[in-house]
Amino acid sequence: MALDKFVLQKEDAVLLIVDIQDRLAAVMTEKDRVVKNCGHLIELAKMLHIPIVVTEQYPRGLGRTVPELTAALPDVRPVEKVAFNCCGEPAFLSELKKTGRKSVIMTGMETHICVLQTTLGLLQEGYRVHAVEDAMCSRTKANWKTGTAFMRDAGAVVTCTETVLFQLLQVAGTEEFKKISQRIK
Repeated sequence: MALDKFVLQKEDAVLLIVDIQDRLAAVMTEKDRVVKNCGHLIELAKMLHIPIVVTEQYPRGLGRTVPELTAALPDVRPVEKVAFNCCGEPAFLSELKKTGRKSVIMTGMETHICVLQTTLGLLQEGYRVHAVEDAMCSRTKANWKTGTAFMRDAGAVVTCTETVLFQLLQVAGTEEFKKISQRIK
């Protein structure tokens, strides 16, 4: 079995945060966990100069990206969309292609709708997707489990926040390692 799709390297990675918005997050029981884990991923992405793309599904109805993430991303302007699959929004694909990266670290809401459909779209576009299961959620655990299993079956790598963090760090002892270790304690 070829292991290439499982390897995550900082030079080829982009962090994608799908639709973690005020009104949507308000009905998610796992919101706090997802926001916290996205915060860890954002901090490491900033330290390692990994591009970050944020999307917002119909912000007029669902609100903007939650304040905790917006505060961590002052220079990132979200891509607004109405398509559930982010790839259905030309501005999204343009933003992603500008990064020149082919490994997408997938996070967001809802796992079984926008996150899943975007994963399928990215796989069709030739990207490798690392779906971070503890940085995604749905309104129900059953929908989250279904979406996660669907992504794995489709060819995405299902992973978790700490696995992504330490794959990208590669070694202990660096300043980045020390900062991330403090964050996740």
